[in-house]
Amino acid sequence: MSVHRRTTGQEVVLDSVDWTVHRGQHWALLGPNGAGKTTMLRLTGALLHPTTGTVDVLGYRLGRVDVRELRARIGFVNAAQKVPLDATAHTVVLTGATGTVQPLWRMYDAAARERAHLLLAELDCKELARRAFGDCSGGQRARILIARALMSDPSLLLLDEPFNALDLPSREDLVDALYRLATGRPGLSTVTVTHHPEELPPSTSHAFLLREGRELVSGPVETVLTSENFTACFGRPIRVESYDGRWYARSTAVSPERRRREPQPSQDPRP
Repeated sequence: MSVHRRTTGQEVVLDSVDWTVHRGQHWALLGPNGAGKTTMLRLTGALLHPTTGTVDVLGYRLGRVDVRELRARIGFVNAAQKVPLDATAHTVVLTGATGTVQPLWRMYDAAARERAHLLLAELDCKELARRAFGDCSGGQRARILIARALMSDPSLLLLDEPFNALDLPSREDLVDALYRLATGRPGLSTVTVTHHPEELPPSTSHAFLLREGRELVSGPVETVLTSENFTACFGRPIRVESYDGRWYARSTAVSPERRRREPQPSQDPRP
């Protein structure tokens, strides 16, 4: 991807972004709100075109390929995807084979139905096959949507804030599922948009930091997720640490309110 510019009206959303994702790499895309993360993901998913510049996806250049065929080779997951809440988890996964919201029953043969069951098992939610999507928890829905995205056997999986509004156990279940997915499918590439490095599985190999529509730094995750880079990206002192393949970040800035509440050192009255 070499995006010289992507604009919306008079607003420049992305500017001078040059980015390449290779087969089997697992990228994290991070940055403040409004930095352009979702726009980058939508360009990669052939859902948008650059205003100026070029985007090549899976060997095809946008503008020179039928995007409908290209999108069939890309898995896209967004928590806001339209899914019938009364459909069972198995039915939701099946719709990934046709890329439709409602099921097209005549299009699903026995092999497709079995594949949907296998994908639910791979995402550790086979027991949800007969449960209505609307009755599933947020974490379960996220894993079902990932299984749906995998129905077409994509080479590239794009995850737009899949951890949004998940509680801690659900987050960890999804982290584990993504880790198993990455290790079990060596040819699959993934890009995950997130605000929190704590949500990244140990399989994350690369990271890209965006600030105000421009690349701040990108490359191997160990060189990108540093305290210095996060401080520059988010505009406040942030400490980043890693432990057992996971990443953690916290602000080291002390607010005036917190400073007032903290006990002050006692003064020695002696001259």
